[in-house]
Amino acid sequence: MVMSKSPTRFFGALGFVAAIALTGCGPKDDAPVTKGGPVSLRRLTEPEYRQIVADVFGTTIKVPGRFEPDVRDNGLIAVGTSRESVAGTGLEEYDLTARGIAAQVVDDAHRTTLVPCTPAKANDRDDACATKFIARTGRMLFRRPMTQDELQTQVKDAGEAASKLGNFYTGLEMSVGAMLVSPQFLFRQEASEADPDNAGQRRLDAYSKASRLSFFLWDTTPDADLLEAAQKGDLDTDAGIAKQVDRMTNSPRLASGVRAFFSDMLGFDGFVSLAKDPQIYPKYSSQVSVDAQEQTLRTLTDLLVTNNGDYRDIFTTRKTYLTRLLGSVYGVPVMTSTGWEPHEYAENDPRAGILTEISFVSLHSHPGRSSPTIRGKALRQVFLCQKVPDPPGNVNFNLVNDTKNPAFHTARSRLGAHINQPTCAGCHKIMDPVGLAMENFDSAGGFRTTENDVAIETNGEIDGMKFSDAIGFTKAVHDHPAVPVCLVNRLYAFGTGRAGTKDEAEWLNYQTKQFVNSGYKVPELMRRIASSKAFYRISTPGTDANNATLSMAGTSTQTEAVK
Repeated sequence: MVMSKSPTRFFGALGFVAAIALTGCGPKDDAPVTKGGPVSLRRLTEPEYRQIVADVFGTTIKVPGRFEPDVRDNGLIAVGTSRESVAGTGLEEYDLTARGIAAQVVDDAHRTTLVPCTPAKANDRDDACATKFIARTGRMLFRRPMTQDELQTQVKDAGEAASKLGNFYTGLEMSVGAMLVSPQFLFRQEASEADPDNAGQRRLDAYSKASRLSFFLWDTTPDADLLEAAQKGDLDTDAGIAKQVDRMTNSPRLASGVRAFFSDMLGFDGFVSLAKDPQIYPKYSSQVSVDAQEQTLRTLTDLLVTNNGDYRDIFTTRKTYLTRLLGSVYGVPVMTSTGWEPHEYAENDPRAGILTEISFVSLHSHPGRSSPTIRGKALRQVFLCQKVPDPPGNVNFNLVNDTKNPAFHTARSRLGAHINQPTCAGCHKIMDPVGLAMENFDSAGGFRTTENDVAIETNGEIDGMKFSDAIGFTKAVHDHPAVPVCLVNRLYAFGTGRAGTKDEAEWLNYQTKQFVNSGYKVPELMRRIASSKAFYRISTPGTDANNATLSMAGTSTQTEAVK
């Protein structure tokens, strides 16, 4: 499948995380100038696909099937999607899904709402009515107005199908199906243009700005207001962008963008393949897995969006939300029989913050036992943006895995013996002390005080900060200077589809200082990023790779460098 006229595109992410200091603060308008980075071409994730269908056609339209798994790069699927192609089997799945959606769009229950006109004859073509529907639908699905060629082709094909099959709506159904498998829909294709205010510089074009803004703040396709702003040229001015950013960050839909970012950052896609031994953890189920993710996302959005709280408090807050099923795992009473209710852990409760929730401790554990090593590695990579090397291929894990070893009753003792191996000591010293702080929580998220009838010790330190238990550990993470640095880098990469370039290090430094000095407020950080010139600036052709290859069903299409 070949793409039509091509904007600037680029696959890949530059593996660089800016190293930044956390002291000092300049005026809000003195952000360093950047050269920008390459434009991105990103495949829609499955959650994005589903949300777009709901926004364009309504929540009653069901999305059947599942798609190919996404690739994670630099800690984010949002970056990995810029490296993805679509294989033949994946395209078949997209086609089946598109057919299922298209059939619903024009069925008796939906056509009167979704089709803006009535055909002259229901059993034949009506190009005028088809044009109205296809132009409006294509504008939302392609995230820009359709070109004249695209529109004419779709109307022609819909008309021929309607005449041949004797049904106007069948023609529209085929058109919707075709648009849903088009690269123009499945891939977020950005285009650059010359920046008239800066000679020799480039910037995203208006529709690419609208798309980048919408997916960053709302995790979905641009709405009608944003597309109109792009069409009128409002997004080519600072005031126009600021107006849209204000509108979007003040909307309840900002919570959707925050949820999407943290779902990605926390690696919740891993729950798709997560399993626990039912003999050891009979309370754990697929529904516990679903509820655990939702608990963390509700905790995050309530703290960060609803209450505009300090980001670092996600590690220490005692406020959360529970279902009765989660309450049974946590061992706390939940009054509601269905749904969610707010809950606050008591001061003497061993749980506080998202690191002690089921979503973290169960995701980063083995099916039949906990893993201080995996948990310590996850903490450093996810929240501190630190790279932890993979173990050598010849490491013997028999001692660590032997939970019944009479000489080593606890994970701490087994790991202590394991790291005597020279090839293991270096990495384990930075992972194990962190993970051992969470050893009171088993693989399914339940609390325990002993292992094999021996008391579990949870004392340790993280980068010089000592603690005696999980609560002390969460406070140490709260105060770790790498926490805000990591978030700023991750959030910027989430929005741009790539890690920051070396040229952007100073700008990222500036944004981190602003984040720290403004009280670690995530909505305000998102507002500053979305309002910045750096968010839309594109590197001058020739300074970065500026050609991209899109592969669908085994066919590669080289795209031109600039518009």
